[in-house]
Amino acid sequence: MMTSAEREFVVRRFAETRERLLRTVHGLSREQMVYRPEPGAWSVAENIEHITAVENFILGLIQKSLQEPAEDSKRSSMTDADVLHMVGTVVRRVQAPERALPRNRWPVEELAAVFESTRERTSEFAATTAGDLRRHFIPHFIFGELDCYQWLLLLGAHTDRHCAQSDEVKACPRFPK
Repeated sequence: MMTSAEREFVVRRFAETRERLLRTVHGLSREQMVYRPEPGAWSVAENIEHITAVENFILGLIQKSLQEPAEDSKRSSMTDADVLHMVGTVVRRVQAPERALPRNRWPVEELAAVFESTRERTSEFAATTAGDLRRHFIPHFIFGELDCYQWLLLLGAHTDRHCAQSDEVKACPRFPK
């Protein structure tokens, strides 16, 4: 079962990373949002779309997992601290799964609002779920088995990671003024 300290921590992280994302996109023009520093690199808009698509998908997986019996024989392959560190920092670029790649799901002008709506649902879930997140597992394509609480941690850290990538785009000398 998620402890009250774990619940408070993840809900606070969701609020902090929500604010970081909104600061990252605040005041950007459409031209700035879609600017790519080089071919194959993601724009700020693509980073935001990716964060939102992943969060929607993972929240659905967590909710589905909680409908299944708990898995007492499984253990996570990582500690909570590892999840926060390894996902939240850009040590090396990782190719996202096809379903998580940006593909213009939402208009650029609506990305922040769509993210906020998604984050609100995720935060509400984290704040209210009675599900035993520590006894339900979903495999990660790189990190192996993670319990559902760790998946919530991953979502906050994932936002940090892509805000950092967006900041790199904004720091590019050719970024539109």
